Amino acid sequence: MFWLRSIILYFFIAVIAFAISAFTDILWGFVFALVMLSITICYHLINLNRLNQWLKHPDVDTVPGSMMLWQDVFDQLYEQVRSQKKSKDRLANTLDRFLSAAEALPDGVVILDEYDRIEWCNPASQIHLGLNRKTDSGQQITNLLRHPALREYLKEQDFSHPVTLRTMRPQEQVLSVQMIPFDSTRKLLLSRDITQLDRVQTVHRDFVANVSHELRTPLTVVGGFIETMIDMPHIDAPTREQHMQLMYEQTQRMQRLVDDLLTLSKLENGQQLKEEEVDIPQLLQLLRIEAEGLSQGRHSISIESIARQRLIGNHDELHSALGNLVSNAVRYTPAGGQIMLSWQMRGDEACFVVKDTGIGIAPEHVPRLTERFYRVDRGRSRNTGGTGLGLAIVKHILHRHQAVMAVESRLGEGSEFAVKFPTQRVLE
Repeated sequence: MFWLRSIILYFFIAVIAFAISAFTDILWGFVFALVMLSITICYHLINLNRLNQWLKHPDVDTVPGSMMLWQDVFDQLYEQVRSQKKSKDRLANTLDRFLSAAEALPDGVVILDEYDRIEWCNPASQIHLGLNRKTDSGQQITNLLRHPALREYLKEQDFSHPVTLRTMRPQEQVLSVQMIPFDSTRKLLLSRDITQLDRVQTVHRDFVANVSHELRTPLTVVGGFIETMIDMPHIDAPTREQHMQLMYEQTQRMQRLVDDLLTLSKLENGQQLKEEEVDIPQLLQLLRIEAEGLSQGRHSISIESIARQRLIGNHDELHSALGNLVSNAVRYTPAGGQIMLSWQMRGDEACFVVKDTGIGIAPEHVPRLTERFYRVDRGRSRNTGGTGLGLAIVKHILHRHQAVMAVESRLGEGSEFAVKFPTQRVLE
């Protein structure tokens, strides 16, 4: 259609030129044709110039307009430019969404070129690896991360598995880092913070080791006595009775350990807390009676300043947690010492307080008291029947009641364990 319209235009010019030549003189026909061709050439040159000027600063809103053939050209050019602009906008939006998604990732993402130089990195990678997007762009990654494990990882070129890096900036951190090539030259360096997972795995390993250690001794004792009784079937009655008593004590120790493990597992499973109104004065009286039974008259046990209050919580769990604190005070207070139980207001907080005149705890041990199987004195704890899980259970129960425990102690002078409950749980 485009060429047909051009041919028709020049055909009409030729016809008119021949007509003028036929009716007048051939010279006038030639002049007419020459003038029309000159006008056409000027028309094309003007539009070519407009196109050339537009190409220097192409924009969809400034596409030139014209007439006839050039209008068709400019219309097609406008459609193509508008289509390209839409495609460019879509690509830009897609890239923006990709960058936004990459920046929102909790994992670090670093784009490296073929020489391991940084092209781009997201905020998470700046936190994990200590990078700066503005100043470190173009820098080689190994010049900024001087970690032997990473250098060896890049040197081996085996990216089928991640490498674990332990860093100290700004604090101790464990990172899982993996390189992923994604085209012929570029690579992605992905980093993930696995500090918490590493701690959980460490706790799990320590937990298994501690449980095995705690069970080994009583099992060894029981197994040894059974073997002795098998090898010596005619052992005298007093010795047999002594052996049976020791085996009974060791099996009771294992039973307590298993019970505490089951209780701790139940609490950690996050079962819904069954709440009720707990009578605080009644609970303290019950704890005092249990403490006196455990003490067997070796201590002076008293209750101070009981506020007539009730607490919203689970009676059995609170009895277990607070009873554990009271029994610890009895176990670690020498004969003749004093143990005071109280429920008091400290500022806006209601507190259950156990205070004793026992052996006390050195300051370096206080932060770790609620760790599983942590003991200040392992030998003394086993002799008093402790499993090493009591305060860990207490911590979980208090957490379920939104309560916190504060410990004040001086070696040789005694200890004070204060459990602070939120005001919304306290009823007058």
